[in-house]
Amino acid sequence: MSAWMIYGANGYTGALIAREAVARGFRPVLAGRSHARLAPLARELGLELRVFSLDNPEAVTQQLRGMRLVLHTAGPFSATSAPMVQACIRAGAHYLDITGEIDVFEQVSRQDAQAREAGVVLCPGVGFDVIPTDCLAAALKAALPDAVELSLGFDTTVSLSPGTMKTTLESAPQGGCVRREGRLVRVPLAHHVRRIDFGRGERLAMAVPWGDVSTAFHSTGIPNVTVYVPTTRLMVLGMRMTHLMRPLLGLRWVQRALGALVSLAVKGPDDTARARMPCHVWGEAVDARGERRVARVRTENGYSFTIPGSLAVVAHLLQGTEARGFVTPSRLMGPGLVEQIAAGGRIVIA
Repeated sequence: MSAWMIYGANGYTGALIAREAVARGFRPVLAGRSHARLAPLARELGLELRVFSLDNPEAVTQQLRGMRLVLHTAGPFSATSAPMVQACIRAGAHYLDITGEIDVFEQVSRQDAQAREAGVVLCPGVGFDVIPTDCLAAALKAALPDAVELSLGFDTTVSLSPGTMKTTLESAPQGGCVRREGRLVRVPLAHHVRRIDFGRGERLAMAVPWGDVSTAFHSTGIPNVTVYVPTTRLMVLGMRMTHLMRPLLGLRWVQRALGALVSLAVKGPDDTARARMPCHVWGEAVDARGERRVARVRTENGYSFTIPGSLAVVAHLLQGTEARGFVTPSRLMGPGLVEQIAAGGRIVIA
């Protein structure tokens, strides 16, 4: 089987993906910065281990020589994605990651020409961020081709892993973000509140700076995109207060202190917890005449979806593809991708 790598395999999600990969007959190379944390997993799974940081571009490129692709799971992706993307381009390896960060999607998209010239695919967001919502966006575009407004969102009770929590804290100082007339626009946190039925009854929801603000535009060309999650009046108040504290949250020492606290106090959900945390994903497209289409799909929780979701894209690329350059999951494999994954479900459009 073709050689490929999971970088960041010592993290919560990376380790889950590595175990499932082996269960499916894959033999990925496990890589990351910490030998102490990687070695036990490599021994458990009987896999090759490589230890390297992303500080030296040439050294990273050499580590990737001979790899067909890299599944990058080491966050925060705002710090780790750019050097890995460049190394993949230089080494001729496809790049995948599981980010949900708007700025990372935009940064990767700007490497499209380089990737095409190198003959490789750059496909960030091959987990729950953003496969289900990206597939809904593409399905809604097909159902309402002249749509000018796209709203997406999801309702879940899943707890966060340490890596996800750190990324959330890191992005808080930037505030909210939406797409308006094709451009990314920074807005206050929880700037817009509405009621939405994600799939289990109408709930209050607030706008959040989710990755689809970037990717849905690249997938559909719809110029106005907003993403929502369920909330309460108290949470809206808290988010708006957090917006006022952005200068403090942006201080480096504050971020370091919060990150250390997360490492000590936050653990990702176990198998039992993940099994009882399904996710309801929703989308709405509206055209200039006011015609409206709504789409929904029910999936397993984000972490349980990310494991088979990322491996589905890995398998697709290892089988060979004509695609080149920057793509979103729905552009690479079609809006039916979410329906092909066991942890996904059938898209219903009304």
